[in-house]
Amino acid sequence: MHRDLGVLDDAVLLFGGPYSNLQATQALLAKARERGIRADHRVCTGDVVAYCGDPVETVRSIRRAGCTVVAGNCEKQLAVGAETCGCGFEEGSACDLLSVGWYQFANAQLQDDERAWMAECPDIVSFRHQGARYAVIHGGVSDIARFLWPTSKLETFLGEWAMIEAAIGKVDHVIAGHCGLPFIRDTPRGRWINAGVIGMPPHDGGQQTRYAILDGGEVLFHRLCYDVDAAFDAMQAKGLIQGYHEALRNGYWPSEDVLPDALRSSSLAKG
Repeated sequence: MHRDLGVLDDAVLLFGGPYSNLQATQALLAKARERGIRADHRVCTGDVVAYCGDPVETVRSIRRAGCTVVAGNCEKQLAVGAETCGCGFEEGSACDLLSVGWYQFANAQLQDDERAWMAECPDIVSFRHQGARYAVIHGGVSDIARFLWPTSKLETFLGEWAMIEAAIGKVDHVIAGHCGLPFIRDTPRGRWINAGVIGMPPHDGGQQTRYAILDGGEVLFHRLCYDVDAAFDAMQAKGLIQGYHEALRNGYWPSEDVLPDALRSSSLAKG
């Protein structure tokens, strides 16, 4: 399903992965209000619900704020009450095993109304900004949970780009999510922009998460400060203590096995 938002020439808020982190979501929406970014100019790359402790209230906050949300794998899976998150983790990996706890919790919390909303989230969103056409997806078109990293091969980006254009026509730039790291990759077709996620830090040892603002055709990444302790306490109170709660404080994901070698903390420290 494709949704065309029309022309969005004013500042556009780009963000991904609220991840059931209500405190981060509230902080982001406060930033949007401070900057005067209109509701119809707020675009999320999916995975509203995941690791943290407030799935229902996070969904409600995003809906009340009028954000456009592209379906992530979490929306797809939770909409139908599937047994797993469909995150694309290798079976038996630490990330795969750690996902069981939070997914079962979230799946038990959501009601029919939240699931129906998730089922209506589009697979691709498009809009025009300052004369350029942007497509917004979650991970990939070939696979909604495909991980595209800043270090991925150029051919991988171009292959996904071709599938986007086969579905909705020519685009000048792509906005994506899923991998959890903010980056811009210049390609011969245009920029591949990942705004990062607001619900978890980008595996950099800090507590601040990331979002982006598209304004005047330029993308700027911003750090998001929020009440980390309250988010941590919410996870503990719900029994979500498989490791992601500690990541909110120490800034590192509980397992690196999903990351390419060059992006793991040991490699980054050496670099």
